[in-house]
Amino acid sequence: MHVADYVWYITVGLLLALLAFDVFVIGRRPHEPSTKESARAIIFYVSLAVIFGLGVWFFSGGEYAGEFFAGWLTEYSLSVDNLFIFLIIMARFQVPRKYQQTALLVGIILALFFRGIFIAVGAAAINEFSWVFYLFGAFLVYTAIHLAKQGENDDEDYKENAVIRFAKKRLNATDEYNGVKLTVRKNGKRLVTPMMIVIIALGTTDLLFALDSIPAIYGLTQEPFLVFAANVFALMGLRQLYFLLGDLLRRLVYLSLGLSVVLAFIGVKLVLHAMHENELPFINGGHHITWAPEIPIWFSLGFIIVTLGITTLLSLHKSRTITAEAEAEAAPKPVDQTDSNKS
Repeated sequence: MHVADYVWYITVGLLLALLAFDVFVIGRRPHEPSTKESARAIIFYVSLAVIFGLGVWFFSGGEYAGEFFAGWLTEYSLSVDNLFIFLIIMARFQVPRKYQQTALLVGIILALFFRGIFIAVGAAAINEFSWVFYLFGAFLVYTAIHLAKQGENDDEDYKENAVIRFAKKRLNATDEYNGVKLTVRKNGKRLVTPMMIVIIALGTTDLLFALDSIPAIYGLTQEPFLVFAANVFALMGLRQLYFLLGDLLRRLVYLSLGLSVVLAFIGVKLVLHAMHENELPFINGGHHITWAPEIPIWFSLGFIIVTLGITTLLSLHKSRTITAEAEAEAAPKPVDQTDSNKS
């Protein structure tokens, strides 16, 4: 897929313009977006992604368009799972609702920064070493097993990483928020606010999720432009999605299990691709393994859509069942008229 330099410049320029506008709005008016505001933003960003995919189809063909849509759906699902961790972090640190939008925006910018680094590193590694697909595939299978062992999404599954624990222990911090400021001066001392710890928590979480997302997207397309675009569109609108869905995110209890299936599938796909392109001397004498099948992108896209669709339906069904059982238990029990008459 040939992408002219000016297309890269336009894409990056538009992205930076959108982020600059978002930062300007957030910086001037921290607030909790309304349902209507959030819905409009999500529809806008999703429409942009669909239009972009159709544009790829028109200019480069259905194969590349399928790669983009498969990558976008996978990255978007991983981002929603990341959003669930953001929700837990906000609750743990009791971030006021009107400041959560700013924290989320910073988290999304950090996610874009880390993914950009890994995209560049991944592209360079793939161009130089075809065997890197073996590593990507093995890492995704390992990640899939780890997610499957976690089971359902639960607040109790979240554990603060070493960086967060170090920051909370070593940094001179105050317990009070001072707007969206990261530091505050008290009694002649410079102290960090809880917002600083929240940003550290979001940043380290983004870094860990980037380690999963980049091998996953390279399992679906090796085109750096599509990898970059899929990641950008997957991050757009997440802040508004956070406020629009709210507690609904907690109802996607099987999202991690569904993602584990998708990541395992992509991991196997990467290993098969590595076998097909094999150049390692200790595997098949350094020759390509011709019997290793190449899974077509249309099958990958269909598998991802079906898996995530089933995951969502099962999650919502279980949530409704749990809610109904809780309401039944909370409802007042009818008085036994026979017993009351005897008394």
